Amino acid sequence: MILPNSMTLLRKREYGVLLIGDVFAFVLSLWAALWVRYLDMPGVAFFTMHLVPFAFLFAAWVGVYFLAGLYGKHTRLFRSRLVATLLSVQVINVVIAALFFWLVPAFVITPRFLLVVYLLMSSLLIVLWRAVVFPHVRGVRPLRGVLIATGPDARLLAQEVGNDAHYPFRFEYVLDTAHAPSHEVIQRACRIAEEDGVQFLAADVTDTAVSAALPIVYDAAFHKRRFALINVSDLYQEVFERVPLSLVRYDWILQNAGSSDVYDSVKRLFDIAGAIVIGLVSLVFYPFIVLAIKLDDGGPVFITQERVGRFQHPIRIYKFRSMSGNDNGRYGENGVSSLRVTRTGRWLRVLRLDELPQIWNVLTGDLSLVGPRPELPSLAAQYSARIPYYNARYLLAPGLMGWAQLKHDRHPHHGTAIEETKEKLSYDLYYLKHRSLLLDIYILLQTIRIVLTARGS
Repeated sequence: MILPNSMTLLRKREYGVLLIGDVFAFVLSLWAALWVRYLDMPGVAFFTMHLVPFAFLFAAWVGVYFLAGLYGKHTRLFRSRLVATLLSVQVINVVIAALFFWLVPAFVITPRFLLVVYLLMSSLLIVLWRAVVFPHVRGVRPLRGVLIATGPDARLLAQEVGNDAHYPFRFEYVLDTAHAPSHEVIQRACRIAEEDGVQFLAADVTDTAVSAALPIVYDAAFHKRRFALINVSDLYQEVFERVPLSLVRYDWILQNAGSSDVYDSVKRLFDIAGAIVIGLVSLVFYPFIVLAIKLDDGGPVFITQERVGRFQHPIRIYKFRSMSGNDNGRYGENGVSSLRVTRTGRWLRVLRLDELPQIWNVLTGDLSLVGPRPELPSLAAQYSARIPYYNARYLLAPGLMGWAQLKHDRHPHHGTAIEETKEKLSYDLYYLKHRSLLLDIYILLQTIRIVLTARGS
């Protein structure tokens, strides 16, 4: 059997196992809560009477789990906060249940005390399932592989996999082609062909040393029960959810530059529909925001600033004023402005309300709901000159929210920061390759979570 690609290594079906286990824990918790509440084992009819309304809640609770990132990639940092996250989400779910039974009186049950018992039972079972049982259930013997590549991104991949036993694969050894002659790479390829225990090779297929060894690897694939050749760039993307800039070339950019006319049309309809809904809902806040800005310092309510749009066309975006004036994005090298953030503006930024007027930019087509962050012209010129592939982000319409905003917490804002912007670009290029309507919806939902928790303001 031959492994088809890096997605097989990461076994994303584990997220489905998590979902099934969560639902089972919800149902078992309800059964146990009824037993504790009434001090008697619940019969089938009695349990079903409670299960029917709770089934609606289970669906809502899974949605809350999704928004909390519990069905996303579980990094080491996320796993360190897993128990606290689960307990917080459980409290939110019980509040949702209380509101549900209060607003829908058709279900003739009195779950007040039952909900308290359920909170304790489900919290215990969910924590046991997620933190104790699942790591052992998912743990089959990790696949053994070899990494042959060079550059900082290849080294980072080796370090990440080597330091985290959570990954269902490991590298038996790593060969840096920058410090190994071609004949050594070929010798290692011969060893891979002979060793039954090596099940995959992650390599930079654009490297000349690797290319010379590919015929040997090709023969190995037909003599092993389980073997795969994986492009290290693809594996890196699956692990870090961004593109390794040191491992891609211009041909990679050109291969992923095209898009489907159907997707573009559907995305535009999605933008219009979403902008109308969000715009109408946001109108409720406008009078309060206008009043707060005027009472604060009496200055103008709105400002416009220039940004770089799709295909590097200049656009003007609209914002609620959050600073003492409008400097049109003219900041010093360190991103320090002579203006100050107003008291009202500080809250507008925390709650992301200062960007509400940009919904108009979405309706006119200058912005999309989802896309790379629109950049200031002065900074864009510097980045285009100093960062390879930077202009590739202009193949997409800039957006109110994006993959980089979700994943990259060190946004340089208005200062010139080459390294931070390189990392942000790696996420923009990931979105360029993987863009789809489902990914856009995921980004939209996760952005809602970030706004509600005021993260990264």
